[in-house]
Amino acid sequence: MSTDLETLAREKLSLVLRDRPDPAGLDLGENLVETYGITSLNKVLFLTSLCKAAEVGLDNFTEDDLAGMRTLGDVVDALRPHAPLKG
Repeated sequence: MSTDLETLAREKLSLVLRDRPDPAGLDLGENLVETYGITSLNKVLFLTSLCKAAEVGLDNFTEDDLAGMRTLGDVVDALRPHAPLKG
């Protein structure tokens, strides 16, 4: 299992994307919807699985927080203060 939040986020995002890209190739700065074509449902699935794996409660985030997570980097930055994982 990954010990680094960024790596874990890349892995979890890859799992919800249709073409299952190599997690290492996912760019933290790219827009999840525009670049990766993530749907609202897939975003929820991604965030739910990532939060579970990172031991971060979704209750740490408001609806506005979730809407503001537009890039993989945004997601990592939002989870980082709540995660016991380093990175």
